[in-house]
Amino acid sequence: MAIAKFLSPAAASLPAAPHHVAIVMDGNGRWAHKRLLPRIAGHRQGVDSLRRCIRACVERGVRVLTVFAFSSENWSRPEEEVSGLMELMGKALANEVPELNRGGVAIRFVGERASLSPRMQQSLQQAEQATAANARLLLNVCFNYGGRWDIAQAAAQVAARGEPITEESLGRHTALAHVPDPDLLIRTGGEYRISNFLLWQCAYSELFFSDKLWPDFDEAALDEAIAAYGARERRFGKTSAQVAQTTG
Repeated sequence: MAIAKFLSPAAASLPAAPHHVAIVMDGNGRWAHKRLLPRIAGHRQGVDSLRRCIRACVERGVRVLTVFAFSSENWSRPEEEVSGLMELMGKALANEVPELNRGGVAIRFVGERASLSPRMQQSLQQAEQATAANARLLLNVCFNYGGRWDIAQAAAQVAARGEPITEESLGRHTALAHVPDPDLLIRTGGEYRISNFLLWQCAYSELFFSDKLWPDFDEAALDEAIAAYGARERRFGKTSAQVAQTTG
């Protein structure tokens, strides 16, 4: 069934959606702090925002959505928060995967798994297997992920195979080699950095920074980012005249 059938009037009036959107979902803790709530309450609200964002991406024709759920640096946060995040991930897998499956969304987890508990590793694998045949949207969840780790593990794989280390060989072994590089990288929460996220893949991504905390990031905020993306000229090192010749 054509994606266009699901588009709302607002979504249908937007510029062509980027194929691949990546998001640093920042601001859950600050959202909770402003409401005198524990930080984990903000993370729970963040799951609701992600659910809304997934639905909006499907409506707008985005084919790949990659989100930064838990970085390799997040282990240094207070033990109570880390434990809460692991528990929240377990509950989200149980509650959200059936709904994602019904909506035609495939889920793939990207990151280092060896340091996760065997139970968590099994849950991630089961979620991937249950949704593998879906094709409406591919959701990459970067969990225990870091951009430097990604480049290092790709280089290790290339070296182990005895291959020359080139851009092409490294690219084939990065954790997101199964999808094209992100067209648009969004960061919420008013911070202007990418925090070790997709360092290799975002070399030519368009960057959009939103002041909204992630739990407040809604369809209108996503539309604003897509509109900004649509207004930009992507040259990839070429001149504007060369791009005009190619697209004209």
